[in-house]
Amino acid sequence: MMRNKVEARSMEISMEEESCKSKRKKVLNFPKKMKKILKNLWIVGKEDPRRVIHALKVGIALTLVSLLYLMEPIFEGVGKNALWAVMTVVVVLEFSAGATLRKGLNRGLGTIVAGSLAFFIEWVAIHSGKILGGIFIGTAVFIIGSMITYMRFIPYIKKNYDYGMLVFLLTFNLITVSSYRVDTVIKIAHTRLYTIGIGIAICLFMSLLVFPIWSGDDLHKSTVTKIQGLSRCIEACVSEYFEDKEKDKETSDSESDDEELIYNGYKTVLDSKSADAALAMYASWELRHTRLCHRFPSQQYMKVGSVLRKFSYTVVALHGCLQTEIQTPRSIRILFKDPCVRLAGEICKVLSELSESIRDRRHCSPEILSDSLEAALKDLNTTIKSQPKLFLGSNLHGDITNKHLNGDVSYYNDTNSNDIVSYHHDNKSNGCVLGQKIEQNDTVSPLPLSVVSLSSLRSVKKSAAAVGEKRRLSKQVSKIAVMKSLEFSEALPFAAFASLLVEMVARLDTVIDEVEELGTIACFKEYDKTVDVRVEKPVDLVVGD
Repeated sequence: MMRNKVEARSMEISMEEESCKSKRKKVLNFPKKMKKILKNLWIVGKEDPRRVIHALKVGIALTLVSLLYLMEPIFEGVGKNALWAVMTVVVVLEFSAGATLRKGLNRGLGTIVAGSLAFFIEWVAIHSGKILGGIFIGTAVFIIGSMITYMRFIPYIKKNYDYGMLVFLLTFNLITVSSYRVDTVIKIAHTRLYTIGIGIAICLFMSLLVFPIWSGDDLHKSTVTKIQGLSRCIEACVSEYFEDKEKDKETSDSESDDEELIYNGYKTVLDSKSADAALAMYASWELRHTRLCHRFPSQQYMKVGSVLRKFSYTVVALHGCLQTEIQTPRSIRILFKDPCVRLAGEICKVLSELSESIRDRRHCSPEILSDSLEAALKDLNTTIKSQPKLFLGSNLHGDITNKHLNGDVSYYNDTNSNDIVSYHHDNKSNGCVLGQKIEQNDTVSPLPLSVVSLSSLRSVKKSAAAVGEKRRLSKQVSKIAVMKSLEFSEALPFAAFASLLVEMVARLDTVIDEVEELGTIACFKEYDKTVDVRVEKPVDLVVGD
């Protein structure tokens, strides 16, 4: 009995000690958590300082609207309905001017139209008698509610006026149903309408006149940033493709930075559809930006974003060429380095000119597709034609594939009439004897079991460690078999890389056309030949030898 009590007491003491340790640990970690939270808050404000400005604007707006409660003369005229003004500020005041205009006008118009219709329904119900009035109100609520709810499914209304429809439905039902039992509901509705109007006015004042944030400008800058990012991405891809891999290993940090630059370059473009659509919708509610253009060309910016996404698909494929399992040897790539670097430089030059023309709101240079771009294409075509054997399946660099082996496996091409690719056993190692026959139609056949040494198979079955080694060996052999059996041309991976560069040139025409159309609709200024336009990106890329 005493022993059980002692054990229970010891368990209680140990549990108390553990709880004290956990509490002490939480107290000690509290400063670290607070430091982390403050650091995240600093990063959010540093990424976009306008977020701090918007937070201060919301605080000032709430302070102004709270005066309806704090000041006695105003409170006597408004009363408890001042709460609706506070709710309006919290709901309506958004980050950008366009978003605030959209919500404010939707809320205001929805409230006014719903109140007017509810007053008419209430007037008809009063003059129809108690019973007929109730039937009329119920019928009106059913018809209006069903009709407004169905209209919210229309894409255009859902995109622009969904919030207004929701406010209309709520206000109409509150006033119409309440007026049947409460006589003073009309007076209350008038007061609420005034307070909502005060809240909307404060929101529009803070959003339009105090450090306004325009969605149209954000969409404009986003388009410029996306084009510049694609230019940097192409430059980084070509530089990495022709760099020496041994040098890359020595500078692994810079290589990871290049990978991040490439990935972020096209990821920003591919993920921008929803953000661009939201900015374009908000920009359509904003005031016109110039005296010549009646509306901000948000839809044309959307078209530019669409063609940029299609262009970025080739950039993604170009980046994929850097990560394929089978790569063209450096000795072959170096033959085509200069024309590829020159062509990529010309593409970057065109993209830089497009980004600068949009940024400066001017038309593109008439010589944006210069003769140097055509000359770079011809140079690449001539260089490829000068090396025809590389693209006809000739194994001019057969020793390159030896790097895929790990010493235990050696191979060579038999010169017999049956075109046997054999993997011979090395007496000095524990390698297996493997072979594969290649048919004349150049198809790959699986490795036959008969060509594997029986003694090797028995030894593999006896130990579990040897099974893993066999699987690793079979993967190496399968890769070599594909390359050797198909007489795989080592220049074909480069051919894919070069064809993507040519495809980029072909897609540049569509991008240029949409940017020129944007300049026409947005009333960009004409290109001035006397002004020297500086291109940020160099025409010729610098890559390692």
